[in-house]
Amino acid sequence: MPKLDLSTVPTKTGSGYPGDLAKQMEGRSSQQLGDAGGLTQFGANLVQLAPGAMSALRHYHMEQDEFVMVTAGVCTLVDDHGDTELHVGDCATFPAGEANGHHFINRSTTPASFLVIGTRTPTETAYYSDLDMKVEDRPDARHQFTRKDGSPLTADQIGAAD
Repeated sequence: MPKLDLSTVPTKTGSGYPGDLAKQMEGRSSQQLGDAGGLTQFGANLVQLAPGAMSALRHYHMEQDEFVMVTAGVCTLVDDHGDTELHVGDCATFPAGEANGHHFINRSTTPASFLVIGTRTPTETAYYSDLDMKVEDRPDARHQFTRKDGSPLTADQIGAAD
């Protein structure tokens, strides 16, 4: 079992969200540990959140399970049930198809991180709870953002200039 040297795993910043929605991910970074280790059946990412940062826009997956474990600091899980503080070692699960929009926010004054492990499927659809937006991934096209009904997003929905 090869040990990963985290200092050699690239850190990814930014977001694939369209328009100004991507700006909401400032202070979030991640390392794709599963990819670095050659895994193909599930993803494993270490996500770091600076104080005030959030992990993603509130969302849920139709085809992919997610498992999260806090590894440093305190993360606040925000989902359809309210806000829940998670401390080091605390875990949360999000089964595929369960319409419980969720994300994590670091409301503390120190950095926080969590490990997220999720299913890899050839296709995926995710919905955003607080926006009229969904994203679809297909083998021939990744991150196709539209309205929930499949119609195109408008500039005002994503905060982009016309």
